[in-house]
Formats: sequence, structure tokens, C-alpha cells
Amino acid sequence: MPERLDPRQCAELAERIRRWAQHLGFQAVGIAPAEVPAADRQHLDDWLAQGSHGDMDWMAERAPLRHDPDALVPGVQRIISVRMDYFPPATRRPAIQLAAGERAYISRYALGRDYHKLVRKRLTTLGRWIEAEIGPFGYRAFTDSAPILEKALAARAGLGWIGKNTNLLARESGSWFFLGELFTDLPLPLDEPVGEHCGQCTACLDICPTQAFRGPYDLDARRCISYLTIELKGSIPEDLRPLIGNRIYGCDDCQLVCPWNRFAEVSAEPDFIARHGLDAASLAELFAWDEATFLARTEGMAIRRIGHIQWLRNIAVALGNGPATPAAEAALATRAEHDSERVREHVAWARARLREPERQEPAATFARLTQAPA
Repeated sequence: MPERLDPRQCAELAERIRRWAQHLGFQAVGIAPAEVPAADRQHLDDWLAQGSHGDMDWMAERAPLRHDPDALVPGVQRIISVRMDYFPPATRRPAIQLAAGERAYISRYALGRDYHKLVRKRLTTLGRWIEAEIGPFGYRAFTDSAPILEKALAARAGLGWIGKNTNLLARESGSWFFLGELFTDLPLPLDEPVGEHCGQCTACLDICPTQAFRGPYDLDARRCISYLTIELKGSIPEDLRPLIGNRIYGCDDCQLVCPWNRFAEVSAEPDFIARHGLDAASLAELFAWDEATFLARTEGMAIRRIGHIQWLRNIAVALGNGPATPAAEAALATRAEHDSERVREHVAWARARLREPERQEPAATFARLTQAPA
């Protein structure tokens, strides 16, 4: 760490960092101490003790690193936390896509380029600009890529508060943003946290299709559609399949009904523009992708990480939840003898479901989503 920086110089540097961060496309930046509050550490431990993380064993295995940023990056003093808006421009309105049972819904964050590399690269650039200004110092850039309680740290840096749906919320921009962190060994001045502004609202808890929230700030990942379609590698529990609707990668319902997202801004990043028409694609056309097509069309996207088998598994469930049309039947028939037992199982379930005389609609209320802010 440069020894020459006194408190005044650190304050001036912090202001320059804010300007540089905005130039790099970050909408907000805050500085937090490299400490996780005891309440957040306890919340994580309690959540893990209940098995709420499901099959995500890495969360429990690396919990000690989440507790202590210094254990991850020795010598860290401050964490520069940043926000980048991601809601893609010119996409089909989410509520319309969700209400069209023959079409596929993909979480808005995953429609464009994978954010991990983009945000981390720009944070690394920020680190280099700081280095060019003051000389060598210790820093590392992260974005959802290391065992960090990033929402707790962002809240401590004044970027927002953790809402009842466990997302970080900001009064001026809702929750449609990515977070990133630059760990540094610089004694920069700290920002003040903001108060929470959820009040008595429970819209996010009430709308959840699978009722994954046990209560405010308490999400059981094992019932969350994002976990079921992305993190869960095996079979989706049968009792939850009908509730997934046409969501094939992630879920945005709790964000769609959040009143604070009325203030969210559409992203100005070209990389977040929806690719290959995935904001309005039909289930049948996506189910027809072979592995080569899947890999080619998801290159550079977050979707690619689930792999082709899981992609087919998710779409099979969605087809089973959609209208019983000849197109849906024909699409499922093409995968009935698939090499993967997991695909065959979900295809068989979907075909049987299409033959059910009376099917229950997913729990989400599309009328409410139609009135959603985003």
C-alpha cells in the first residue's frame, strides 16, 4: 500500500474513483469496511443449518471465507462496491411472455452477455486506473465469482438495503442491477449505509409461484425457481414442476412486483441486449436446439453454464405446463427416447401432464404481474 496517502488524499482519491467508476458504466459506487457484520454472518449460518442451500454444497464449504473478507484477500482494508444496471432494452414485456404458455421465459439478467467477465474486467480496469494514479497497491476484482456476502457488503457501502426478497434494493433504481467488488488495501473513507424502505409491503413474498419464502428475508432455495432451473442438476421435484410455468432459466417475479422497480432504468450497455430473440422465443423452437446449436447460440452467455441436458429438462417441464397443442406434443415426442435418463423422465412427465383433463394453473397471478413496474 502506498505510504504517502494521508486522509485528505484518500478522500480526494475516493471522489476520483467515483468518477472513474461512472465512466466505466457503473451507476453507483460505495466504500465499505472489509468486515461482515455479525448479524449477517449469523443469518448465513442459520440459513445453511436449515439446509436452505439445497445441493449447493460449496456455499457451506466456503462459509468461513464469506464470514471474513481478510481470509479471502489477506490485507484488505476497504471494499469498493459497485452497481451496474442490466434490464435489457427493447425486450418483450416480462408479464406478456410469462402469460403466453407456449413461450419461454428467461430471467432478464441472462438474455445478453454473461455479466461476470464484463463487470470483473471493468473493475480490474478501475484498479489499474487507481494504480496509475497512486502507484502499486493491493487489489482484486470480483463479481458473483467468489465466496463473498456481496449484498451485505453493498448495503454497508450505502448502495441500498436488503429487501424482503433477499435482493439488494435502491430507492433510485430498484433491483435490476449487478453487483461487483474491488477489494483494496487502501484506507479510503467509508460511506454510510441507508435505511430500509420496504415498510409493510409483502408483494414479493406473495407473488412467488412456489412460495419459496418462509417469511421476510428468508428464502428457501430448494423451492426457488432460479435454483430449480439453474443450480439443481438432478430431477426437479414433481410437486414443484407445475408451479414453474414456462420459466426455463431463472425467475423474476419477486422483482417484477417490487414497487421500487418503478424507478429502475433500462441498461445502456449494448452487451445486455437480448440475443437470438430469447426474450420472445417459443418453447418448441428452443426445445429443437441440438447440443451444437445450444453451445453456439449461448456462447458468451450465462445460460451456457447449465448445459444442454438441463436446458432440455427445463423446457420439457415448461412444455408440460403449457397448452396441450399438437406442436407441444410433437416437440416432446422428438425427445422421448433421448440418451439422457433425466431428459426422458421430464419428457414423460410433461406428456402425461398434457393429457390431464383438468390442470392447475401456476400459482403466480399474471393479472398482478401485468401491473408490474418493469
